[in-house]
Amino acid sequence: MLRGLDDPTYTPIHITRMWPKREAELVNGGSLYWVMKGVIQARQTILRLDEIIGQDGIRRCGIVLDRPLILTTPAPRRAFQGWRYLAPQDAPPDRTETRENEEPLPAELAAALSDIGIL
Repeated sequence: MLRGLDDPTYTPIHITRMWPKREAELVNGGSLYWVMKGVIQARQTILRLDEIIGQDGIRRCGIVLDRPLILTTPAPRRAFQGWRYLAPQDAPPDRTETRENEEPLPAELAAALSDIGIL
C-alpha cells in the first residue's frame, strides 16, 4: 500500500544517484527547489540525507524532505539533472500570502510577471 500526504507518518524522500559534495550546506537550512515546466515554483526544506542501498546494491542518496511544500515566486530555470546549488541571492523568494478574498494568479501569468520583474 502506498502512503501519501494524508498519512501522518509519511516522510517525503527524493532518491538520487549521487551524494552531494556540499552536504553540510544542504542539511543546514537548505531546500530542494522544484522546477515545473521550466519554472521554479516551489521548495521543500531538506531535513537530512540518508544512505539508500538499491536492490542492485548501489549506494544512493535519500534526500529526506520536510512535508510542507512552500510556494516560491516563479523563477524561470531550465530543467536539469544532477546537483545545482543556488546561492541565497539566486534563490527565488517564498511567495507571500494572498489577501483574504484575492484569487491567486494563474501560474503562467505569475511566471510572465516574474520574468519582467513585477511579481
